[in-house]
Amino acid sequence: MPASAPPSLTPLATELRLARALATEAGALVVAIRDRGAAALGVEHKAGDEPVTIADRAASELIVAGLEAAFPDDLVISEERVPAAGALAGAGARVWFVDPIDGTKDFIRGTEGFAVMIGLAIAGQPVLGVVYQPTQHGTFWAAPGLGAWFARGDGPPRRLVVRPVADVGAIRLVASASHRSATIDQVKTALGIANEHNIGSVGIKLALIALGERDLYVNPTPLCKAWDTCAPQAIIEAAGGLITDGHGAPLPYDRVDLGLPRGLVACGRDIHPAVLARLAHLFRR
Repeated sequence: MPASAPPSLTPLATELRLARALATEAGALVVAIRDRGAAALGVEHKAGDEPVTIADRAASELIVAGLEAAFPDDLVISEERVPAAGALAGAGARVWFVDPIDGTKDFIRGTEGFAVMIGLAIAGQPVLGVVYQPTQHGTFWAAPGLGAWFARGDGPPRRLVVRPVADVGAIRLVASASHRSATIDQVKTALGIANEHNIGSVGIKLALIALGERDLYVNPTPLCKAWDTCAPQAIIEAAGGLITDGHGAPLPYDRVDLGLPRGLVACGRDIHPAVLARLAHLFRR
């Protein structure tokens, strides 16, 4: 089948179709709210001084309602609707993780580094993901048997393949725009990296690796949540990449707070062992 035409059939075709539609609708909603002006955002701050806006909550309600109506037996978890402690322990095999605005700081600033993310984990493994960048009308998606794809607006889809890297020194790093720590400079030194790009959304960072425009994302903090990584993990792994903690262990999806004391590393499978080996000293407990 030509690379410009994704397969029409996947075991989760209905889920993918709905997730893409909800992400697009939510993206239009949050942009419309932002276009009304700063006062319309109603910015507040949650624990950890993380901002949240009226747009975050409105998009969350839209997506959660759509998923729950279509799949009433699934557990739906949103950043703006955190479940009671222990909810995941008794959850069934299917759990949706929703980040209505990933990169809220960029969203508030009026920049493009934010995305709407919807991911589905089955038996603790992310299998379906949609990352939608509203201002670019760009959608990244993946599902079982489908591979990973990107399309802008109504344009033709493009298959996503992680770029092969022969030398770690040639790695193009993507890092946070809002939470960049001094550890990133240590990462660059350890790997001999000179090329760095900064953007807010975790989902966009990982999607850029799947797109082949970036090669490595390292998050040295333990603060990632399941809604930060579920959707983009499905995409980057379908494109030939890998996301683990700093010692190569898989990310756990049996809790909302991933609790990654050894950080997070995402890159192509070819360079993953070398990256972990050179960064091991940065991720000790």
